Amino acid sequence: MDQNEFIQRRQLLMEQIGAGNIALIASAPDRTRNRDVEYPYRQDSDFYYLTGFNESEALAVFIPGREQGEYILFCREYDEKKALWEGAHAGLEGATEHFAADDSFPIDDLDEILPGMLENKHKVYYPMGRDGELDHQILDWINNIRKQSRNGVIAPGEIVSLEHILHEMRLFKTASELKLMRRACQISAQAHKRAMLQCRPGMYEYQLEAELVHDFMNHGLRSVAYPSIVAGGRNSCILHYTENCDQLNDGDLILIDAGVECDHYAADITRTFPISGKFSDPQKQLYQLVLDAQLAAIEQIQPNLPWNKAHDASVQVLTEGLLKLGLLEGEVSELIENEAYKQFYMHRIGHWLGMDVHDVGDYKLEGEWRLLEPGMVLTIEPGLYIPTDCQTVDKKWRGIGIRIEDDLLVTENGHEILTSDAPKTIEGIEALMQTAERT
Repeated sequence: MDQNEFIQRRQLLMEQIGAGNIALIASAPDRTRNRDVEYPYRQDSDFYYLTGFNESEALAVFIPGREQGEYILFCREYDEKKALWEGAHAGLEGATEHFAADDSFPIDDLDEILPGMLENKHKVYYPMGRDGELDHQILDWINNIRKQSRNGVIAPGEIVSLEHILHEMRLFKTASELKLMRRACQISAQAHKRAMLQCRPGMYEYQLEAELVHDFMNHGLRSVAYPSIVAGGRNSCILHYTENCDQLNDGDLILIDAGVECDHYAADITRTFPISGKFSDPQKQLYQLVLDAQLAAIEQIQPNLPWNKAHDASVQVLTEGLLKLGLLEGEVSELIENEAYKQFYMHRIGHWLGMDVHDVGDYKLEGEWRLLEPGMVLTIEPGLYIPTDCQTVDKKWRGIGIRIEDDLLVTENGHEILTSDAPKTIEGIEALMQTAERT
C-alpha cells in the first residue's frame, strides 16, 4: 500500500486527538511457538494501519503540532549480525526514509526520551489494557512527571482509549483497502472452487485444507486470514472446528470456512457441499433453506438500514422453514420470540470484516443498532447445525451442518458481494463437481 495512505490516516487521527495531546501505540511482540522457534510474525492491525511498519519492538508516537515532527517511531537500530541471521530490517534511517516517520529513536532509549514527550500534555491516548507492560510504563512515566510539578512541569491529567477513534476509522474502507480486500476475496473464492473440484470420498480433511493453502500461495498470498475450518460430516456441526483430521465419507456434506489475507486484509468465505458431488434430498432441503435465509439477509444490506435487520430476516426465513420441515413445532411468532431456532442456529448473521477477520467497530451506537453506511464491509453467514445426538428431530436430518458465508461491501445504492465467484446454488455446486468427475 502506498505510504500516502498511511500519512492520510495519521493526519486524520491527529486531527481527532487535537493539539496538546499525545497518542501511543505499540507493535505486536514476537511470539514463541516452542523453545527457540517463533511463530511467523504478524503485525498488530492497529499499529500497521497507522504505520505500515511490519517489525516487532516498535512504538509509534503521535504529537499533533510538534515542531520537530508529529510522527515519531521508536524501533530497533540496524544490526548487521541480526540482518545476516534473520533478514533486513528498517533501522532508524529506514523508519524515516521508507516509512515516513518525522523522527526516529532507538527503542532501547524509550525510558529516557518518551517521558519528555509526555510533559505538559493534557491527554494520553493509547490502547488501554492490551499491553500490560506498556500500561505500567505509562503510569510510571506519568508519576515521575508529577514529581516535577514544583519545577512547573505538568503531567497528563487524563488517559483515553485510542481504540474508539481508531476503530471507527478502520470501519470505513478506502479505495486502497478495497483493492486489497477484493483480491483476497477473489483468490479465496477460487480456492473454494478448487476444493470442490478436488474433493473425493476417502480423502482427509487436511488434504482439502492443503488444496486451499496451495491455491492461496500459488496466487502469491502466504497467510491465511484465520485457521481454516474443513469439517466433514458431523464435524460440520462444530462451529469452530479446526482439527481437520478426519476422513471424508461418501454421502456426507463438508463445510469449509476459509479465507486468505492480502497485505493484512482478510477474506472470509464459507461453502458447504456434498463430498460425493450430489446432495441427498434431506441435505438439499436444509441447504436451500439456509441459502434462502442468506439471500433474504443480503437484501437488507443497504445504506441507512440498521445492522440487525439482516439477522432478523435470516431468523424469520429459517424459523418458517424449520417449522415446515418438521424440525420445530408451534407458531412462527412464538418460536422467534422464545428463540426456539437457537438450538439449530445459535450465532448471529455476521460481523465486520477488514484487517481482522472479526474486525473492529461498534455494532451499536448509544444502545441502538447502528445504520449501515457506504464503505463498511461485513459478512452474511446464516447456518443450521443438527447434531447427531439430537433426539427431537427425524434421523434423516441428524449430523448435517450447513453454513453459507459471503463478504459484502455497503455501497451508495445497496451492496456489492465481493465473494460471488464461489458457487453457492445447489445447481452451481453440483455442476462444478460433476465436471471434475468427468475429467
